[in-house]
Amino acid sequence: MIEPIRHKLSTKTIILASSSPRRRQILQNIKFPFEVVPSMFEENLDKVSFDKPYDYVQETAYRKAIEVFKRLQKETRQPDLVIGADTVVTMDNIIFENLEMKNMLFRCSQGLEDTENQIVCNPVLIIDEFLLSGRCHTVYTGVTLIKPSVKNPETFDVKRFHEATDVYMPHHSSDVIKMYVETGEPMDKAGGYGIQERGGTLVERVSGDYFNVMGFPLHRFCKELLDFL
Repeated sequence: MIEPIRHKLSTKTIILASSSPRRRQILQNIKFPFEVVPSMFEENLDKVSFDKPYDYVQETAYRKAIEVFKRLQKETRQPDLVIGADTVVTMDNIIFENLEMKNMLFRCSQGLEDTENQIVCNPVLIIDEFLLSGRCHTVYTGVTLIKPSVKNPETFDVKRFHEATDVYMPHHSSDVIKMYVETGEPMDKAGGYGIQERGGTLVERVSGDYFNVMGFPLHRFCKELLDFL
């Protein structure tokens, strides 16, 4: 889809403002030219202040991208394009917190008691607590593209968009969940599973962009990039 402009892309300084290995993999697989400059933006936006999860991911993606764009400008490394992205897993309009998920996964894998709530964490709580098992959840990814303005190089042009994918999981037994947690794979994943790895065996089907669940909506990105450039 980007073949008409591939020759132009090869001459540009394109920055991915993300350290996500999944996003790097997706872009590398299509031979997209880029270098990684992880954003230093602290992801501390108040999720409650956003009406919709996609508003939150779009704003976070923008903050990531603009931080890198301005930092490189100060270093006199004017990028031709900066790409920022952020992904969350949601259900019932509630965003799953990565840190909370990681802590729960750890407690459940260790079989420790949650003294604050006076309950014993066991692996099935990963699914029951976050309502993934037997239900549909939605993965949102916000993407921001930033480039220097043609009319005024001291300013910049911005394109923001998001993509949503519904993911369906059947009910899984506590034994299945426990064994998956013990692999260690879900510890750094939004929602506590990686669809591109063993976690894909937990998913019955998806409605929408599969790559979006990995963390980057590939088709939408290419479409928006063509229009932006």
